[in-house]
Amino acid sequence: MSKSAKRLLSFLLIVVLAVGVLLSGCGNKNSSSSSNNTSKQTQTATNNSDPQNLHFKSDKPLEFTMLYSDHPNYPYKSDWLLWKAIKDATNVTLKLTIVPMSDYNQKRSLLISSGQAPEIIPKTYPGSEIPFVSSGAILPVSDYIDQMPNFSREIKEWGLQNDINSLKQADGKFYVLPLLHQTYTMQYSLAIRQDIFEKNNIPIPNTWDELESALKKLKELYPNSIPMSDRWQGKALIGEALPTFGVPIGGSDGLFDWTQTSTVLYNSSKDDWEFYPTSQEYKDMLTYFNRLVKEGLLDPASFTQTDDQAVQKFVTGKSFVIMTNTQEIQNMINRMNETLGQGNFKVTQILPLAGPKGGVIAGNRLENGIMISSKAKDDPNFPQLLKFVDWLWYSEAGQTLTKWGVEGVTYQKVNGKFQLMPDVNYMNLNPSGTKSLQKDYGFSGGVFCLLYGGPKDLAESMMTPEVANFENQVNTQRKLLPVAPPVPFTESQREQANMLSQPIGDYVEQMMLKFITGVASIDKDWNNYVQQVNSKGVDQLVKLTNDVYQSSKAKMK
Repeated sequence: MSKSAKRLLSFLLIVVLAVGVLLSGCGNKNSSSSSNNTSKQTQTATNNSDPQNLHFKSDKPLEFTMLYSDHPNYPYKSDWLLWKAIKDATNVTLKLTIVPMSDYNQKRSLLISSGQAPEIIPKTYPGSEIPFVSSGAILPVSDYIDQMPNFSREIKEWGLQNDINSLKQADGKFYVLPLLHQTYTMQYSLAIRQDIFEKNNIPIPNTWDELESALKKLKELYPNSIPMSDRWQGKALIGEALPTFGVPIGGSDGLFDWTQTSTVLYNSSKDDWEFYPTSQEYKDMLTYFNRLVKEGLLDPASFTQTDDQAVQKFVTGKSFVIMTNTQEIQNMINRMNETLGQGNFKVTQILPLAGPKGGVIAGNRLENGIMISSKAKDDPNFPQLLKFVDWLWYSEAGQTLTKWGVEGVTYQKVNGKFQLMPDVNYMNLNPSGTKSLQKDYGFSGGVFCLLYGGPKDLAESMMTPEVANFENQVNTQRKLLPVAPPVPFTESQREQANMLSQPIGDYVEQMMLKFITGVASIDKDWNNYVQQVNSKGVDQLVKLTNDVYQSSKAKMK
């Protein structure tokens, strides 16, 4: 599922202004009195029989407030089994503030700014917490991870410390608990009409050059077609290509947006930050896609058409290559059963393509997570709140509960493997099921769990064999690039970066589209483009970024 598009500046701030965490000794307490209070609360919350918080359950009934993003595909129900299951397991009742998913970000901001936010604020992508840090409205959760053994254990055992450090804030703390992946999950890559490729003896491409050769062959065989017509306005397509050409972008879920791509990026070989939209690597990428458009291999409408227009071309056989993800490919197959007839086609999601820099992919193993309102620390049950969050979102038992539900009701174990009950369906894992794991029971919702996140075995338990095979190939045949270190701007520095990057980003976005579609000539207009973008303050932005990075490196480790 794709995210709503954001502007370049937003992504720049998320990547360059990100905040982070240390697993222990992460910062000073807010005051001596709060330290003493927390210490006393911690003692009362300690469970000597379960120091790792593997089976959290309060001795007394508790109620915590929580913000809830209501998804239109599975609208909230007060009688979901989910709520009873959480209460039975933890003795905790959640008092929800329910907000439609479409209004969630805006409503969350209003509630936090007004001091009315619930204690637990989930579904927050790292970077989204930055506007609330200076006001003190949300807690520096890095001060409390010693009370969250499941979160701490996953960070250590899964080798996620560098990913966590990439989120570091200027004060050396972090303010959002991201949800975690044990192994990287790559959802976005190209889908092809494999039956057409096989019929014409066209090898499945492994590189961008091989894709170009395949598209040329398809164009020869089907001259009235444009072999590739893309969706998502080219976001995922360009995002997959950039790191393979040497532009070191980063992200968490594989959906990159060429309007989001940060302009100032980390060069690990030089340990500094550089402006990439005037680099040779960036120019080479633009040249490649411009050539595909010029030769009629890539539909220029890919960067402007709606998703449905692009998908319609693919499912009706007018195009043969399109970007997809591990969920959308099934939707396309369902439509093609109607348009082309079941058994008359074969669609396959292929590995992310390799480029001049090899088979590399950019991203990290963090996703949306949880902020905790500052007022929560005044709750006498605050230590139990921390333990509750740690168990429900980070223990394997908690993640199993929110993902699969209740054994014997929504799922069963068969030869040690999870299996939906005969009458329950989810993601076509049991198409004959008449009840929905999400709609009817409330489990596997995005507020509490990641589709393919958490422990590897649990993540794979929700995958079809095709998806599991795809993810295994990605992790064995592609190299995940290291995450960039943080550059924690202060509020005033962030404002300065904002003023510089906005006009730069707007111009880069406009020219990228013009260069790819041929409205502007890479040969004739490139030098003028470089001069124009540099005149908008590139040197100042790069210097500001490197100054902050160099001055804060020691604190960020």
